[in-house]
Amino acid sequence: MPWSIHSIHHINPRARSVPDCARPFRHNLLLPLYQIPPTTTPIHTPCLLSAACVSSAPLPASRVCFSPEWLPLALPPPPPPPPLPRTFTYGRLVADVIRTRRRLREAGGDIVGRPVAFLVENGYDFTVTLLASLAAGSIAVPLSAAFPAPELQYILNHSQASLLVTSAKLAAKADEVLATELESTPLRLHLEKHLDGEAPEKPVSLLDEIKTDIAGASLMLYTSGTTSRPKGVVLPHSVLNAQSRSLIEAWRYTPSDRLLHVLPLNHIHGVVNALITPLVAGSSVEFMFPFNADAVWKRLAAPFAPSSDSTNRPKPVTLFTVVPTVYSRLLSSHGSLPDDVRDAARDAISPANMRLAISGSAALPTPVKEAWRDLSRGNVLLERYGMTEVGMALSCGLDFADRIDASVGWPLPSVQARLVDLDSGSVIDQDALDRSGEIQLRGPTVFSRYWRDPDATARTFVADKDDDDDDGPPWFRTGDVALRRVVSTAGLNPSQQSWARGPVFFVQGRVSADIIKTGGEKVSALEVERELLSLSEVAEAAVVAVPSGNWGQKVGAVVVLDSRHVQKWTPLDMRRALKGRLAAFKIPQTLQVVDQIPRNAMGKVNKKELVRALFIDEFSGDEK
Repeated sequence: MPWSIHSIHHINPRARSVPDCARPFRHNLLLPLYQIPPTTTPIHTPCLLSAACVSSAPLPASRVCFSPEWLPLALPPPPPPPPLPRTFTYGRLVADVIRTRRRLREAGGDIVGRPVAFLVENGYDFTVTLLASLAAGSIAVPLSAAFPAPELQYILNHSQASLLVTSAKLAAKADEVLATELESTPLRLHLEKHLDGEAPEKPVSLLDEIKTDIAGASLMLYTSGTTSRPKGVVLPHSVLNAQSRSLIEAWRYTPSDRLLHVLPLNHIHGVVNALITPLVAGSSVEFMFPFNADAVWKRLAAPFAPSSDSTNRPKPVTLFTVVPTVYSRLLSSHGSLPDDVRDAARDAISPANMRLAISGSAALPTPVKEAWRDLSRGNVLLERYGMTEVGMALSCGLDFADRIDASVGWPLPSVQARLVDLDSGSVIDQDALDRSGEIQLRGPTVFSRYWRDPDATARTFVADKDDDDDDGPPWFRTGDVALRRVVSTAGLNPSQQSWARGPVFFVQGRVSADIIKTGGEKVSALEVERELLSLSEVAEAAVVAVPSGNWGQKVGAVVVLDSRHVQKWTPLDMRRALKGRLAAFKIPQTLQVVDQIPRNAMGKVNKKELVRALFIDEFSGDEK
């Protein structure tokens, strides 16, 4: 059975006064911690790893937990009492980070600026290990237990990790990896599971321990490898700080927020958006991993279920950020829930209770967005654009009018974005609308380098040739293509979100996989996918570039049929359905119907592998 933890504030809401050492700080937890003054004016950020002390105030009455089984349904016969979730305060977290930091240094020696890999399951223990690695000044390298041994072996070899930290639950997986032929076997540290408890009785501080270590602190995440071999992306603490601050300003995380975390923790979405940023903002975080649709619905519904014990009800989830596939599965399973859970779940995701539901890491199909809006009674999903190298870069606004279908909105606070013509290499003028170009980004949220790959780092940055600010930092080449359009109904409230104004970005896909060059025309695979997914016959779709002797490339479609509407679908059926929706050259010339489209943990499709697996017989170019 999945287990549970949660994080909540260590400030007692019933206390008459809160000591300065327990107050939130204006500063981000990932700043050089010795620079944080002990009496900064409170705002959104808790003193999570600050130089200040931590209150030993008792837990608030409200709790958060993450086990899908923690609140049994009121069904006869009554189930036995479930185990209590593990509960932790911010004060306890700081104390555990200090202890774990010392253990890391004892086991690994001088780990400042050196990679420390860890294989720890999602939850509080992962959080402690991540923050302890950063506090020790190391390069934290989270590993995924879902990866097969060869992939973990690749990461350990490439990162040259000097220390491998494992939990008891994943020790066998670590043994399997270490049994392979590694180039250099890292030292091993086993960490016991943390038991829940109150904040420490005495104040705790990291001030004296981290002054000389924090400069080397970084997070290293590996790219998904859907277009090339995974690369290690180095994100220094200053970059993590900038990414968190940008999101707190744009999405307005606060200590009142409660985020339900169902994502993997080896991707930027799960680590920065759903863990580091809410911790920096002082929010509560619940873990429920691996994802289970029915369990998530029951947790969301629990605060509103009429049959639940009002004294033990959790507070509503106010923040939910996941991939489109999760929303699809939730929509599919909602109808099979018991009546009381189904109704309570609709209340839980309504705008009155869930203030922000975000979709990212893959394109959001319009039918999914519309179905969620209808089910939630008007809660429009917010779409955004980001990647491992830059965190979040573009986002729609908080106003529902600013959540434009198929758009990823505007550059986030502190992010600069431009489009560059793919053929000429010239910068596209801001006022030039509906012109496609590569997205290039710069600002404090951009990564520093690819680990052990200076050539790739050099290739991915470009000097500022066509900008007035010639002395500015180089631009990062994302490899993604987009265009800008003016949407007359969007960006009308700049006083609330000054960054959300002007033309909005529409992503067309990756240059290497989603821009199909056929007969002298360029086709956006994402545009074709969006139209396919709007058809009742299609449940899933991936559009790919199939090599063609006659056309250079031709548009190919891979679809999973919706058995409720159709059992058989031919290329002719597809062309008829898309006629009038797409220009003739955009309509797929070839079709493969499959039972399932392979995706990674974040819902992404490796299109090159898909082409090799399904269209190998069409490589000759003998189109009919």
